Amino acid sequence: MLHTFHIPVLGLGYSIDTPLKVARYGVSSVLSIVDDELIERMRAYHSEKYTVKYIPIDKQETDYRSKRITSYLNFLGERIDEQFNVLKKQNFEAGNDICRYFELLPETSKLKRSYDLMKDYPEGDEKTTFQNVLRNAMKLGSVDVNIMAKVDKMNYINNEYSGDLNTDALAALRGFAESNLTSSVILSAGMNPRLYSYMENFKDFSPDEKGVQKKKIILKVSDFRSALIQAKFLAKKGLWVSEFRIESGLNCGGHAFATEGYLLGPILQDFKVKKSEMFNELIESYKNALAVKGIIISDLPKQRITVQGGIGTSAEHNFLLKYYGIDAAGWGSPFLLVPEVTNVDAETLVQLTDSQESDFYLSSVSPLGIKFNNFKNSTIDLQRKERIEKGRPGSPCTKKYLCNNTEFTKQAICTASREYQNLKIKSLKNAGLSDDEYQQQFNEVTEKVCLCEGLCSSAYLKYNIFKPKENKAVAICPGPNLAYFSDVYSFDDMVGHIYGKVNLLEKVERSHFFINELNLYIDYFQEDIRKQFQNFGDKKMKRLTRFKLQLSEGINYYKILFGEFTTQAAQQLKELAIAEVKLNKIIIQ
Repeated sequence: MLHTFHIPVLGLGYSIDTPLKVARYGVSSVLSIVDDELIERMRAYHSEKYTVKYIPIDKQETDYRSKRITSYLNFLGERIDEQFNVLKKQNFEAGNDICRYFELLPETSKLKRSYDLMKDYPEGDEKTTFQNVLRNAMKLGSVDVNIMAKVDKMNYINNEYSGDLNTDALAALRGFAESNLTSSVILSAGMNPRLYSYMENFKDFSPDEKGVQKKKIILKVSDFRSALIQAKFLAKKGLWVSEFRIESGLNCGGHAFATEGYLLGPILQDFKVKKSEMFNELIESYKNALAVKGIIISDLPKQRITVQGGIGTSAEHNFLLKYYGIDAAGWGSPFLLVPEVTNVDAETLVQLTDSQESDFYLSSVSPLGIKFNNFKNSTIDLQRKERIEKGRPGSPCTKKYLCNNTEFTKQAICTASREYQNLKIKSLKNAGLSDDEYQQQFNEVTEKVCLCEGLCSSAYLKYNIFKPKENKAVAICPGPNLAYFSDVYSFDDMVGHIYGKVNLLEKVERSHFFINELNLYIDYFQEDIRKQFQNFGDKKMKRLTRFKLQLSEGINYYKILFGEFTTQAAQQLKELAIAEVKLNKIIIQ
């Protein structure tokens, strides 16, 4: 890759068409393929914009979900190729996109240095030849897709189960696998053996004689152990993990998968020390599995390590590249303030730029029962409260992607739905609870919101493609790091900030992102103890004790790291000492 950063998936609608905006400049990005309704509507919108014939794929068609995904991904690939071909043919004149392509590159890039050298050449044949060499070296950014592996709802037709191949995750994977893209699928949110095994059925995930796959696999992971377990499972099936994308457990956007007290720095250290050993173990299983299939590769595949979650300065970015030897870093939430790149509606954009640290919090709003990074001023939360006041808690459930509860029904329903919340509240009223217990559980039930609609609304608002009577309430899930960015930025500004060409946080007081994550974990730990207070047992005591020990060991690791390898060691060590005192005051009792 020419760039040392990528743009991770941002909710459902926020990065659904980001590749159309950045891929031609060599920047890779990720879109979610959970919502085929959103995907179909975006294909319709952009087909009209690009004057391309649009043939709708109706829900009555067989395998409509995967067909919609395939068609949209092919549409993106074709449009991006067209954009790139136009860009490459431009003259190297100030203001042209071809110049922008090279000027966005980091100063450390050989291609950027060559471009700067070319500009100093006198006009003539040599300069023209040099320019053609540069054109041939240009690469597109990758159009990658994300599947939350365990968001795999079973589907029914006329109350009859439609079969394992038509569950949401498998159909989404099939849509990607049958597309023309040469790119990667990012598998997140845990391991789904049935989904992982299904990948064997598609030749694009298998290597050619040189070991190259047309479709690659990226695992989003939170620690070394889970990465190895998942990668071994895939390697034994002849499926190679081309990248481990390490994400902070709490200092990230969207769903937060907290580790058992393992902090990002020590996790990265694990990968740094063990990655060669892991590669050797995986490659043996991989080659053996390929041999059984009659596939022999001459060249060994590559395996990248990347990281994302809370990175906010070029100094942090460069430190990760140099000290841990990672290949790239993900920058997600800050791009929500870049209208050229992501789909944030005007009202929400203003709210984000005016926000404070306290506006970003870890919530229980997700119907999946997983902690979710949330924004206090979102219109969907205001709508949730209004519905409760009117005695109609919950949301109409139209898309049903997050249906996973069978407490009251044979077929799974969503815990954010009006149906579930009404049934649950009735059961609470008959449970003989005290007023305080009832109110606490009522609040927990009604905190859930419809993410299926809320995470798409902003894109529909931005493009003015709402259907009549459609819910316009917006859910947005930035990481807490967004609190430090307080303006609307251009694409060039944000990329320049990542590479240290400009500093968008010049006058902002902000701790190192390792320390920010540590404090998030201490707060999470304290809240976890509070919630467990009524039901402490030996098992929970051991888990919490282990959690605290891991945090203490992480602090000791950072004391050495900051003391030896950072430029602001005194301030960072002071902040670590404050965090350590706060942790030590927490008594597990």
